[in-house]
Amino acid sequence: MSDNKKETKNWEPTIVAFFCNWCTYTAADLAGVSRLRHAANVRIIRVMCSGRVDPQFILNAYAKGADGVLIGGCHFGDCHYMEGNYKTARRFHLLKRMLQDMGIEEERCRLEWISASEGERVRTVINDMVEKVKALGPLRLPERFNEWDKEMEFIGEHNIGEEVHIHA
Repeated sequence: MSDNKKETKNWEPTIVAFFCNWCTYTAADLAGVSRLRHAANVRIIRVMCSGRVDPQFILNAYAKGADGVLIGGCHFGDCHYMEGNYKTARRFHLLKRMLQDMGIEEERCRLEWISASEGERVRTVINDMVEKVKALGPLRLPERFNEWDKEMEFIGEHNIGEEVHIHA
């Protein structure tokens, strides 16, 4: 068995989660207090509102080695900032399209609406996401950056694209 296959066999995914302070983070706290066990692969970052999660945060998480990103916010109509979750839903739709263009599988980024009383749902969502990302294998985006840099150097060295002339 090659070293790469051995590494993937023992590999555990890292998931970065951005949880709304008022709902999903509180539900995660409830899950902990209730001793509802979930996979330990998730690193939770508390944000005041899911609407404050800039798409750049998600891209940065992947660039730093995350294999998946989970965003949790209040249900529609329950946002403490009135429309933050609507803003999140719009941004998420565009983000998914961009991630697809980057070759990042859809299952690696997830948005869930979880209220403060849904501790069990936090556990279910985390465990489900960890299993799905684990099945996909490591993302290795930092390694892909090196490949893309080499590709750009090749394009620059060979003047690819300069032969194209557009005549009006």
